[in-house]
Amino acid sequence: MISVLEAKSILEKNIKKLPSQALPGSDALGSVISKDVIAPMDVPSFNNSAMDGYAFCFDESKTSFIITNSVQAGDAKSHSVKSGDTVRIFTGAPIPDGANTVIQQELVSLQHNSILFEQGSVKQGDNVRLRGAQCKTGDVIIKAGTVITPGVVALLSSVGISNIDVYRKPNVKVIVTGNELVNTGTPLHHGEIYNTNQPAIIAYLNLLSITNAEAIHVKDNLDELRNQIADALNSSDVLILSGGISVGEYDLVYKALSHEGVQPLFYKIKQKPGKPMFAGKKDNTVVFAMPGNPAAVVTCFNQYVKPCLQYMCGYENTFSTSVMLPLAHHWEKKGTMANILKAVVKNGEVNILQGQDSYNLLAYADANAFALLHENDMVKKKGDLIEVFNW
Repeated sequence: MISVLEAKSILEKNIKKLPSQALPGSDALGSVISKDVIAPMDVPSFNNSAMDGYAFCFDESKTSFIITNSVQAGDAKSHSVKSGDTVRIFTGAPIPDGANTVIQQELVSLQHNSILFEQGSVKQGDNVRLRGAQCKTGDVIIKAGTVITPGVVALLSSVGISNIDVYRKPNVKVIVTGNELVNTGTPLHHGEIYNTNQPAIIAYLNLLSITNAEAIHVKDNLDELRNQIADALNSSDVLILSGGISVGEYDLVYKALSHEGVQPLFYKIKQKPGKPMFAGKKDNTVVFAMPGNPAAVVTCFNQYVKPCLQYMCGYENTFSTSVMLPLAHHWEKKGTMANILKAVVKNGEVNILQGQDSYNLLAYADANAFALLHENDMVKKKGDLIEVFNW
């Protein structure tokens, strides 16, 4: 068995970023941009009005201008104003030649075909958005490594970019094993339990914006398991299994993985829950096999699978995402294994929840984080700093 830190170190050394691909910005939410984005144009591409109002050439001595025309957003005509004249203008409309100032409509009074305003209510350049005020042609507007959000999509669209190079999301296959599993919505017979791990894993993948995962349930049958593993190894970047990875007579996953040529990176970690955690590789496919207890699955996913998937998707330092926070109460660890505990972070403190058994999911109704107590962290007092990982 290896320690939690050793397991993470091994994974860090063996996980690689996936190649990039071009996607429409709106289809790439949550993806990571793979190279700097250069502005292909000035934005704004013309001087325009920031307000509904009146555009004119500023003259400190004048507080009255004659209205000669009107310009609205999208007007493609060429307009100009002479000294002493003004044009009615609307937000986003091009500033006419000769004008350099816009006074907002609330600050003027109308008199026949003229506007009047108080001295000092406007200064030269007010309410004019200058060409290139956002960015100029050739500017780096988004750095590589930026995660695409709706705001980033808006920025890309503002410079006319529709497709953007992002790190490809991994193709993920999920295999959940066990004769006892039944999908929700089906009545249970004696000895059966609901398939909890499959929806939990898919939900976690969705949380990471990985929405293309395939998931199947396989009975405890070595031939069927080998066939499904072989298919997944040929068609996916990541294979995630739950159940059947311990050492019981019907724990067939390790044997099936070995038969299909998966090389172990590690097997078994000095931790609770999730001791019989397995990670391995075959060619370019990364394999994770987690125990069947649902809390162990969610825990192991958070600690090992999540950071690997994020790194493959282009994120950096994905194994260094913990924070140190004070414990809200006394806690004593049993045994010498590391404990990864369901916790809730509130008001800057960590509360370790009751119900830490690997089968018990009740604490997840409140949990928003995991607290990690390493092997030698036997007793923690209120106020002691402990390592915390968010979901």
